[in-house]
Amino acid sequence: MKDLRIVFMGTPDFAVGVLKSLVESGADIVGVITATDKPAGRGRKLRASAVKQYSEEQGLRILQPSNLKMEEFLRELKSLEANLQIVVAFRMLPKVVWAMPEFGTFNLHASLLPEYRGAAPINWAVMNGEKKTGVTTFFIDEKIDTGAIIAKKEVEIDERETAGSLHDKLMEAGSELVLETVRLIAEGNVKTTIQPTSEELKEAPKLNNDNTKIDWTRTSAVIDAHIRGLDPYPGAWCYLVNNSEELKVKIFRCGFSIESHHLTPGMIVTGKKEIKVATRDGFVELLELQLPGKRKMKSSDLLNGYSFEVDAKVL
Repeated sequence: MKDLRIVFMGTPDFAVGVLKSLVESGADIVGVITATDKPAGRGRKLRASAVKQYSEEQGLRILQPSNLKMEEFLRELKSLEANLQIVVAFRMLPKVVWAMPEFGTFNLHASLLPEYRGAAPINWAVMNGEKKTGVTTFFIDEKIDTGAIIAKKEVEIDERETAGSLHDKLMEAGSELVLETVRLIAEGNVKTTIQPTSEELKEAPKLNNDNTKIDWTRTSAVIDAHIRGLDPYPGAWCYLVNNSEELKVKIFRCGFSIESHHLTPGMIVTGKKEIKVATRDGFVELLELQLPGKRKMKSSDLLNGYSFEVDAKVL
């Protein structure tokens, strides 16, 4: 059994769940590397990453390099004498960092690689209507998410899954898989699988203003999946045209129905407590949305103080 000295690298809540499981398992975490503090909120006060906050509570040694190639950081990293590094939701590492430890550096990715390589695998799995996804551990190499696979764990995607609920399920599964991977490395029982390079693969690119916008000409089910895949963050969006003004609104919770109608996709139909949008094959009901500068609210609450014209629509 190998004696492992581990450096953990990560930033958001997803990484905290994995780090917590390592700490509670008794793993020897000799250092934690996370993002530098960032301005946040209206006051723009510096806010520590979720991983830093947890690491401080646990009394772990924390490094926050702005540049992973800085000599000072590399000296400090080497001084930790780690023989294994674990990466969860961090950033791309230079070879001088990932090649440093004796037993390598492995990454936890929130998909069943080689599918959904990229920055937003959880969102895209829901947005694309997948029935299952999972988590994968792999040894890091020069490219993004292409290294030799160590282990995988499948997770079912429920019918009304959101990015938020899937995030939590994958964090739990990922924590279990990381512990299993650490055990395999400690026992010297790792058998890797090289990822294929020639397949047509689905990707998980970074979310941006273009790929988060709702296309109301698509089917109700596709639009519904798109909205769920961006809930709670960053939120699917569209333009609301009403009372001769155009507002950028975010939509978080929804439902849908398949039914025939003669309305143009994007036209809004309201009742006393409901807001529905016509699609190619039915309607999407908006359950929770956010107007510019406002908090999220239920559609029924919005209708108490906001009126829609008969020709109101979303684009």
